[in-house]
Amino acid sequence: MAKILKMGPSPHIRTKETVDDVMYDVIIALLPALLAACYFFGIRAIVVTAVSILSCMVTEFVCQKLMKQDVQIFDGSAIITGILYAFVIPPYMSLVYVIVGAVVSIALGKMVFGGLGHNIFNPALVGRAFVQASWPVAITTFMYDDVGGATLLDAMKRGLPTDNALIESGNLYLNTFIGRMGGCLGETSVLALLLGGAYLIYKKQIDWKVPAIMIGTVFAASLIAGADPFLHIFSGGLFLGAFFMATDMVTSPHTPKGRAIFAFGIGVLVSLIRFKGGYPEGVAYSILIMNGFVPLINRYTSPKKFGEVK
Repeated sequence: MAKILKMGPSPHIRTKETVDDVMYDVIIALLPALLAACYFFGIRAIVVTAVSILSCMVTEFVCQKLMKQDVQIFDGSAIITGILYAFVIPPYMSLVYVIVGAVVSIALGKMVFGGLGHNIFNPALVGRAFVQASWPVAITTFMYDDVGGATLLDAMKRGLPTDNALIESGNLYLNTFIGRMGGCLGETSVLALLLGGAYLIYKKQIDWKVPAIMIGTVFAASLIAGADPFLHIFSGGLFLGAFFMATDMVTSPHTPKGRAIFAFGIGVLVSLIRFKGGYPEGVAYSILIMNGFVPLINRYTSPKKFGEVK
């Protein structure tokens, strides 16, 4: 009887769709980017992703046991966190750091808040931020075709020639769109991320306006700053963050108006960090900062209750 009467926080929406359905749709959408990572970075992409997923699932299992919760490590949420965390770190980073970041993603980014649906910040980005603060050199050391160097964003930030960046020779725009360049494991191929994002939009799992506003804001800011807007949106983690992190149901606003404000805020912060800050990339921190504003955005964009008066 206790289980029958158990109820979570509002809003309550009746649907045939389950948590597992949503999670595995996202996993399917991430597969094109994973396949692209395997093509460009080889077996290392599989190893890093597998270690990250396994670490996340084991950590969640232990936390749920300690917290006396039902063990639900196969609902897909821990798998998604593992994939996304792997996607936002360099493919050749030490596996020790991969494990530490994955453990932090689940333990501090998710379970400390109570588990699935209660976390304030995107768990994968919490893990990345922890590793960034603890081992900054490890998470900013990139290689492509066994050659180390500056990423395209870093080269543009420091005024270095882009032909010396970690990118294949040939058409610069085509290579950045396809993913023939160095960077974090799952962020380099815009084409693969677009395919996955299109699948989520088709399945109605995400609001298309969130990535459109976020990417459009960075594009417009790049034009205003006199930078190349296509290189700025094609490089770095903008598409990964726009389609798979800023659209997270738990850590993003509830209303369409709130999501628009949220996406615009992320785009502005990314642009400020890239053009005025000391860091060439800014997607991860921008999303985490705006995650903190979500309760406030929800408060001021929620529709009035029926019959409400002042």
